[in-house]
Amino acid sequence: MPAFALYRLPHQTGCQLVIQSEGEPEELQTAFALSGKKGFVIAPFMIEKSHPVLLLRPDVNVSLSPEDLLDAETCSWAGQIQDVLSAPKQDEKAKRASYTHYAIDFANFHSHIIEGEFSKIVLARCSYESNPEGYSALQLFVSACQAYPRMFVALVSAHRCGTWLMATPEVLLKGSGLHWSTMSLAGTMVLRDDQLDFDNPPSPKPHDSQEIAWNIKNIQEQRYVSTYITERLEQVASFIEEKGPYTMRAGNLVHLRSDFSFVLPSLSKVGELIHALYPTPAVCGLPKDAARDFIIHNEFTPRGYYSGFVGPLDPEVDTQLFVSLRCMRFVEDGCCLYAGGGLLADSDMATEWKETEDKMMTMRTLLHPNETSKR
Repeated sequence: MPAFALYRLPHQTGCQLVIQSEGEPEELQTAFALSGKKGFVIAPFMIEKSHPVLLLRPDVNVSLSPEDLLDAETCSWAGQIQDVLSAPKQDEKAKRASYTHYAIDFANFHSHIIEGEFSKIVLARCSYESNPEGYSALQLFVSACQAYPRMFVALVSAHRCGTWLMATPEVLLKGSGLHWSTMSLAGTMVLRDDQLDFDNPPSPKPHDSQEIAWNIKNIQEQRYVSTYITERLEQVASFIEEKGPYTMRAGNLVHLRSDFSFVLPSLSKVGELIHALYPTPAVCGLPKDAARDFIIHNEFTPRGYYSGFVGPLDPEVDTQLFVSLRCMRFVEDGCCLYAGGGLLADSDMATEWKETEDKMMTMRTLLHPNETSKR
């Protein structure tokens, strides 16, 4: 089965189709192994034998309009993509995930924060959704491109990982040659009706200069992520500059964001840099290794390729890697939606559950477009 990736970069109108027409994507067991590589990458939250980093070779690499994908006469690739989409049988554990399971996880995770084991840890969950209108993956990709112009939208399919659709606002790593950038993104609020015209400011401004007021928990969570990124960049990069935090819109949500630009002295360090940044505290916790190990062994629903990273990798020309957020995984009778939120000592379970529901609306509204939803 040929593997493919279809993606649209933020604030662009056209999309890119990458197909590996022969063989399976290369499987890598560490992020370090990405040094000296190029292609399209999809990485899991935790790299292991059953969930390797996948590197698609771009045997076919064409530019398209998202709308052309729905016209078989205009786009000869559309039928081929539809034929190779991978939809495994339903994951019964994901289908059984409920508020009760989340409550048990929350109590467990939060108790370890209170005991001082973690300063922050991210709790994620999965929600099964039917597809009542029978939308194809291509239709949902096009809808996501139309609905979320500020986000990175990707539809990725391979035998090893299955088929995933995502619309994510968070950059893991961008750049080429000497000049690179990343971001810290944390804190979440839903836009009110009178704020729906809010957009990114033309240049980064302090969050307290925005109309949107952030509480201490969100500000603290974002600061944790920014501090972590600074410390990690200092290990491999130079001339590090931080701008922010400021408020960024992503669909019907807003987040606190800081931007980092820096110089990477050698392209041989790209894999080391990815390893240093991934996963960020925005999807994992602090301390990172202990938090990730705890998540792997205690979250009710395994994350798989949710909260890993995805995107085109070519360090000499252009690299655009994004954290795999706002994800939908296709199964034979529906979809599994994924979302998570950062827990601190003063976190409240009902509030955190609502945050995951708000984040899932990014994908849920594509399946149920006639339901009232703020974007």
